[in-house]
Amino acid sequence: MRIRLGLAAGLTLLLSARQTDPSSLARQALAAYHEADRDTELANRIPLQLAAGDWAGALRDIAALRALRMAIHPARAPYADLPHELYALARQREAQGAVFDAAFREALVDRLARLDDRGAFQAEWTFGVDLAGLRRELQATPAQPRTMADQVARIRAQETLAVFEQVLPLARPLLDADDARRYLVEERVIPTEGGASVSAVIVRPRSASRPLPAAFEFTIYANPSNLEDAKRSAAHGFAGVTATSRGKRGGAGAIEPYEHDGADADAVIGWIAAQPWSDGQVGMFGGSYNGFTQWAAAKHPPKALKSLMPCVAVAPGIDVPMQGGIFQNFQYSWIPYVTNGKVDDDAAYGDFQRWNGLDWAWFGGTRPYRDLPSLDGHPNPIFERWLDHPAYDAYWQAMIPFREEFARIRIPVLETTGYFDGAQLGALYYFQQHAAYAPSAEQYLVVGPYDHLSGQHRSQEVVAGYRIDPAARLDVEELRYQWLDYTLRGGPKPGILQDRVNYEVMGADRWRHAPSVEAMAPEAWALHVTPLKAEDAFLLAPGPAKGGLDLRVELGDRRVLSFGGAPPQALAPTLDSDNGFAFATEVLKAPVEVEGLFSGELRVTTNKRDFDFDVELYEQTPKGDYLLLSYLTARASFLKDRTRRRLLRPGRAEVLAFRSGRLAAAKVEAGGRLVVVFKILKNPRMELDYGTGGDVGRETPADGKVPLELHLDAASFIRIPIRAGDQG
Repeated sequence: MRIRLGLAAGLTLLLSARQTDPSSLARQALAAYHEADRDTELANRIPLQLAAGDWAGALRDIAALRALRMAIHPARAPYADLPHELYALARQREAQGAVFDAAFREALVDRLARLDDRGAFQAEWTFGVDLAGLRRELQATPAQPRTMADQVARIRAQETLAVFEQVLPLARPLLDADDARRYLVEERVIPTEGGASVSAVIVRPRSASRPLPAAFEFTIYANPSNLEDAKRSAAHGFAGVTATSRGKRGGAGAIEPYEHDGADADAVIGWIAAQPWSDGQVGMFGGSYNGFTQWAAAKHPPKALKSLMPCVAVAPGIDVPMQGGIFQNFQYSWIPYVTNGKVDDDAAYGDFQRWNGLDWAWFGGTRPYRDLPSLDGHPNPIFERWLDHPAYDAYWQAMIPFREEFARIRIPVLETTGYFDGAQLGALYYFQQHAAYAPSAEQYLVVGPYDHLSGQHRSQEVVAGYRIDPAARLDVEELRYQWLDYTLRGGPKPGILQDRVNYEVMGADRWRHAPSVEAMAPEAWALHVTPLKAEDAFLLAPGPAKGGLDLRVELGDRRVLSFGGAPPQALAPTLDSDNGFAFATEVLKAPVEVEGLFSGELRVTTNKRDFDFDVELYEQTPKGDYLLLSYLTARASFLKDRTRRRLLRPGRAEVLAFRSGRLAAAKVEAGGRLVVVFKILKNPRMELDYGTGGDVGRETPADGKVPLELHLDAASFIRIPIRAGDQG
């Protein structure tokens, strides 16, 4: 937040903060407050207006904020800050002699009566706040602010909490009554194979006069959003169905992530199609795990299943629980979260002290990776079962379509993911496998500067430190119902789907469309690594040089780490090339666009039989910041074939051909550079390969006493897909 105040005004406000009542302090802040970003300014001014008692001013700012946001999220903008609006209206009525509680109830009932189901759902959504979370936000602000930004943030947190503490008890009974007027809600337990069962919540609009198509989500997450998502679908005129994995909620059976969801979802789809309220068509949707369950169901495939919309879909054995053959610690803590009981164990999952402590207890100790459960002090048999399958073997292949099984999926599929989505690897795997084995199927990919949340819900203005282009703003939840209208009710095809691959080019502020991933860019630069140092990096050159570079990594030494994968901030002022090398192009004289998947060959000689590594592609901006465009995280022995480990031959030259599984699309300005980092991984949050060639999960630091020695030959190259800046 950048707040501009004159020096005198700022000093006056800070000096008076400890001796002025909140309303006077808010009025002083309003008089001096200005923000360069209009949206941020309005969002901050509204609670300041309320704290100052300026009800008319708050209503004007709410109207201005809605008008500003209409171009960004038109389906949601009319309801921005609705609780604050109704609160201000009730306070105005109170000033005229009315009782606040009665005035607020009257304003809410009047608003709901004038809304259709979609509008009423969006209105209710604005009241879905967590008071405990708001209290934590207030506690996180300085009690004695030292800067103007801190002072405004504290007033905003105080007033937001005060408003919701007053209005939520008044609103909840009215919202529930409005829901009862609009929807029919039921819960059912549906039998599945092997004597198990799953629990489902069904929400249908009371206004429906004939059978409806079903919008179906199958999830392992059992929480209040199960009802919320089903109700959202009903608000859009579908029969909304959310079912949870066997053993969750009212279901029976062991909770075993990924293993039964395809067959169980198939059973639920058959049950839906047989109901009198169903027209026999089922469209599935959902993100992350709920994206996986769609592909798992389609593996069968059910007759009534007519379309899929998997968002940021994970692919077991591909990107979870291992990535490039390397197991990831975050999946260890996820298991108790979803398996500890009938509903999600938020307390266990949120125990960051436990999980961070476990990472470092393993990494800083002498125990093998397989000992995580004993170090944790809690059994984790599912994690141990996963470790028994380090290759993409029959265990993983049984969960989702495998090779020719994709050819049987002939229904329309729309996938969404993001450049900053940790699950893009899985999402792109599904898309490319489906395209390869069912080339005539109707399938689409939408990808932009989104992370795992915004890639399944709606875009954020700033993602991982990067401010997205205006063109990239996208409401994925609204796109969902456009897609279901198109595939289940014959509505128009969503306008964004102009070709199979639909992608926003970061920095160019435009969408492009291509028939395939391979067709995204018209050419490619093959850039060779060189031992020639150019300022802070070695040079990437268009032709091979002589010689190479030598690297020595003390795998048993925990003092120099090399974190792999996506960094916390995709846009950062520095670059991490510890335990590796950074390579860079010459400064670009003209802009170019990087569009597609980078690939290449690493020609290496090493004393080990295996190693884990990252290849990362960055844009270095003319200002000197680094924007992560794409990356590859891999174990060398699984690079050629994820189904079978192929060990290296110590002392022999090896060619490691690779292709990133994560798309890049960005305009690199003149004056910037492309930067590639190659590094050996030594990360406390993922498995560590010491190179013995044995079971990595059983290796210990003692296996790393002999350092990794690696020669990277200058014949190694990176192939980067490029579109010249003046090409259309």
